[in-house]
Amino acid sequence: MREFEQRFREAMRSKAPLLDRIMHYIVQRKGKQMRPMFTLLSARQFGPVTDAGYTAASLIELLHTATLVHDDVVDVSYMRRGFFSINALWKNKVAVLVGDYLLSRGLLLAVDKGQFELLRIVSRAVREMSEGELLQLEKARGLNFKEDIYFDIIRQKTASLIAACCASGAAAGGASPDEVERMRTFGELTGIAFQIKDDLFDYGAGKNTGKPTGLDIKEKKLTLPLIYALQHVSAEERRWMVRTVKHDNENNEAVARLIAKVEAAGGIAHATMRMYEYRDRALAALHSFPETDARRSLEGLLQLTVERTK
Repeated sequence: MREFEQRFREAMRSKAPLLDRIMHYIVQRKGKQMRPMFTLLSARQFGPVTDAGYTAASLIELLHTATLVHDDVVDVSYMRRGFFSINALWKNKVAVLVGDYLLSRGLLLAVDKGQFELLRIVSRAVREMSEGELLQLEKARGLNFKEDIYFDIIRQKTASLIAACCASGAAAGGASPDEVERMRTFGELTGIAFQIKDDLFDYGAGKNTGKPTGLDIKEKKLTLPLIYALQHVSAEERRWMVRTVKHDNENNEAVARLIAKVEAAGGIAHATMRMYEYRDRALAALHSFPETDARRSLEGLLQLTVERTK
């Protein structure tokens, strides 16, 4: 990770003073960096981490950072991990351009190294992330979609990037096409469990999440606990819950009542069960590979995904 961080800082540098200042701000406030860890450990499963592995990890993290910068613009969010977001400090126009710059830096990094298979894997993830976001926007209007649509959304929107981490790392490590696909499956299943855990945070399932309880409800997002609860209450309660999400979502008392109703209807218990189900499926996919230090570390990252408190 120390080697990766040095290479990542190099990849973020710009000759434009404003961009360089913003890149420094981003690097100083980086998150948990789970995605580079998934990438590097996936590479390590198949041999020593080479230049190709570090390039894959850097591209993934540049892409992830770009999506976060753009998300803050789309969501009109002024805080990120307890610090001001790029759009809060430099306004939307600069933030959009910064996101574009980060994406272009990542793509050029892969092109300069001649890693075209890496480009294919990551471009697929970018396409799926965009499709997932648009599918969520389309389906959320009616607040009436079922679990199968929800899983389609999070598979594309969140899990596709973690799948790309594991697939690109494996490819960089010299894995066969079949092994790359199996690692991609492991990453996708892990990503789904990761998103369900995020859903649970919105209902107070964990402390110090860094995310205000009920935020997804206030943003009219349908999460797994809410979807389940809407399918398991009376018609009258369902109408009240939909009305709260659509029209009363800024009322903290109403949101608190809705959270209590979701818990009483079994939404949190159901989501927790599904999260562990996907964790176990991810573990089974990972166990199709020989046991190594890297595999044990990936198991630890998978466990962290579902046990984390923020």
